[in-house]
Amino acid sequence: MVARSIAIDLGGTLVRVALLEGKRIIRRASAMTAAKGGPAAVLAQFDALIAEVSEGTDATATAGIAIASAGPLDTEAGIILGIPTIEGWENFPIRSVLADRTGVPVFLENDAIAAAYGEWKYGAGRELLHMAYLTVSTGIGGGIVVDGRLVRGSKGMAGHIGHMRLSQSGPKCSCGALGCFEALASGSAFEARAAAKTDAISAKQVFERARAGDPECLSLVKQEARYLGQGITSIIHLASPERVVMGGGLSHAFDLFENGIHAVIRADAMAPFKDVKVVPAALGDNSGLIGAAALMAKQFRS
Repeated sequence: MVARSIAIDLGGTLVRVALLEGKRIIRRASAMTAAKGGPAAVLAQFDALIAEVSEGTDATATAGIAIASAGPLDTEAGIILGIPTIEGWENFPIRSVLADRTGVPVFLENDAIAAAYGEWKYGAGRELLHMAYLTVSTGIGGGIVVDGRLVRGSKGMAGHIGHMRLSQSGPKCSCGALGCFEALASGSAFEARAAAKTDAISAKQVFERARAGDPECLSLVKQEARYLGQGITSIIHLASPERVVMGGGLSHAFDLFENGIHAVIRADAMAPFKDVKVVPAALGDNSGLIGAAALMAKQFRS
């Protein structure tokens, strides 16, 4: 019998919780992250969403809870070191707190690394030896597979690609530096530019207008594709992947960005890297949930 598990994806915009049987999601629920409420408010969201997805099931049959969280994190110690987009999580021992709260083992992983693993094992990066993943949502995170191995780094903190600097001047990033990839190309940055130039209230609205031919929204999409292409080109030079997979909220409009991203890569990448393809995540918003559950199962088996 395949073990059941709970997976939690904690992001700056949404908390997603799923009940899984192996890699198969049985039930899923989500809520807007209580980003200003501190750990107590978010933990209460965990409780409610876990109860929702677990309703009618035997709680004792759950093998564990896997958390894919924004960071930086110390995944080895089970501690959230701080989340720039969510208040009050500095040095929070999430693994032990949630284990005490639920009575089941808890596994912690960076959300983008978990999503990279999900896409590598079951999605758009299946059977590749070399893959890079980036999530473009409230912020920008990443995960890298090199020589058939997931790159983890010291404390499990590899892949913070959102904090590569693309510019020596603003805008200011959530990390405090100026000109980071995240500050220029994240979903939050895209929506801020849209608010300054249009009356659109969301990225989704910008995309709808761009598809309808609105010139201002098409210009915003073109600028975003250029920033994404510049950051992705740096990732390609760093990791030499066979493929780059893009997930996160902005990946839902990947068709609008695709040509612009590849145009930048063809123009800026060194000759051996110009043909690296960028593709959307095959698992969509479930990449992190499935990847975290799979990594937990792998660790608990070893």
